[in-house]
Amino acid sequence: MKTNFKVLISDPLGEGGLAIFKKEPQIQTDIKTGLPPEELKKIVGEYDAIVVRSGTHLTKDLIQEAKRLKVIGRAGVGVDNVDLAAATKQGIIVMNTPEGNTISTCEHTMSLILSMARNIPQAETSVRGGEWKRNQFIGTELHGKVLGIIGFGRIGREVAVRANAFGMHVLAHDPFITKESIHQLGVEVVDLETLLKTSDFITLHVPLTEATRGILNEKAFQLVKPGVFVINCARGGLVDEKALYEAIKAGKIRGAALDVFEKEPPGKHPLLSLSQVVATPHLGAATQEAQENVGVSVAQQVLDALLERGIRNAVNLPSVDFETMKVLKPWLILAERIGSMHAQLFGGSFRDVSIRYGGEVTNFNVAPLTIAILKGLLTPICGETVNYVNAPTLAKERGIAVSESKTTQAEDFTTFITVEVMMDHQKNLIMGTLFGNQEPRIVRINEFFLDAIPKGDVLVIHNEDEPGVVGGVGNILGKNKVNIAEMTLGRVQKGNQTFAMTVINTDQAVPAAVLKELKAFRPIISAKVIKF
Repeated sequence: MKTNFKVLISDPLGEGGLAIFKKEPQIQTDIKTGLPPEELKKIVGEYDAIVVRSGTHLTKDLIQEAKRLKVIGRAGVGVDNVDLAAATKQGIIVMNTPEGNTISTCEHTMSLILSMARNIPQAETSVRGGEWKRNQFIGTELHGKVLGIIGFGRIGREVAVRANAFGMHVLAHDPFITKESIHQLGVEVVDLETLLKTSDFITLHVPLTEATRGILNEKAFQLVKPGVFVINCARGGLVDEKALYEAIKAGKIRGAALDVFEKEPPGKHPLLSLSQVVATPHLGAATQEAQENVGVSVAQQVLDALLERGIRNAVNLPSVDFETMKVLKPWLILAERIGSMHAQLFGGSFRDVSIRYGGEVTNFNVAPLTIAILKGLLTPICGETVNYVNAPTLAKERGIAVSESKTTQAEDFTTFITVEVMMDHQKNLIMGTLFGNQEPRIVRINEFFLDAIPKGDVLVIHNEDEPGVVGGVGNILGKNKVNIAEMTLGRVQKGNQTFAMTVINTDQAVPAAVLKELKAFRPIISAKVIKF
């Protein structure tokens, strides 16, 4: 049979995955690992699919050279080495393998917890040096201790199961988790402050997002119980490494186990000079089983996509036919951004998501749009583990009830998507539509009607409507070199007082210090930065 597709393997892939490609007669597989970016750029245009791990970085300029590329397969969870926006714009499906590393990362977490608790690395080094200092390495038992898990997705749940087997009391913090959804696991759902104050061990299992970056920082370390152990097998950047170093030196933190660092390899890092720190070189997914699992999964997924047998674990596109996709694509973008805006603007623990579709969009199957909304809602916290395939399952695991309805009646706009989310006993609403059938717009946030562009960096300000507010905001942004690209404003009257909501698109990211200055401006009630 004639070869129809060429697949490039640019990072090492397990034998099981390679075998799947080799036995398919319509596929020509080229293995070219470790290529410099300039060399990869010269040849990438010849291929229909590329399979990567974390070593290959598919940047915007490289993707632009990939004129034939239809599929990017990531053997692993994280897709931060792929420019998703560039791939999506070019119509390239990006897939990951979110489940292959779950057990290996969970078991590595438990290994590090035990290593710290019993001083195993330090004791082993001492014995190899000819010493026998038993009293120097007296450890602590896990039984009866409190384990705080920050992030309760698949890996966090597996860690909880194993911690329970050791007789630990498990606390979990995850803004998307409800108590009812994990009642059977014997885990107590708490807020972050309670977890920090009461845990003997704290382990991180969240993606690196703007919301989670530095989640364990100087302020957090001031709250923790003295003598706590910290474990990070998730992502570098979740822990403020300088603050961790100081907390260990001060005796507030008894030990830390780190599989990931902000910069990898970390080089001569100050943390590595401390005997209380156990470090491994990003081994969370480094088991034979995990490597084989993700290799087999990504190979089968890429083949199925190329041969039109189905799309699984796509992080940027749902599974719909090409003709429908052409019409639905701008609606999918709008739907996902409405969900993302809900999560970033209002936060909280989601309970109920009510979606209403109106107008011409009801002529299509809206199921992909509902999935896009859920993906948008979950991604700011769950990160790259969320895709168009697993978003409904992840929502169900977190006890989120989803309902949808259609109407042909015009409601302020002839065609629209309205999403109402109940969180922490408060209901919030965001409505969106398309301008010219192509351009996504946010046209309502709760009672405020406006015309906002959900793109790039967006500053959302809620304030008392008084003279000088807009000018004051402009001055603060201007003096900090943040340029206003677009601005829209909505106003409502409540009793004798008028309130306003201002949505500003900025050409530059709004730094935390500038956001703090805006919040201190008296008429402003709240100010948040949304990133699309």
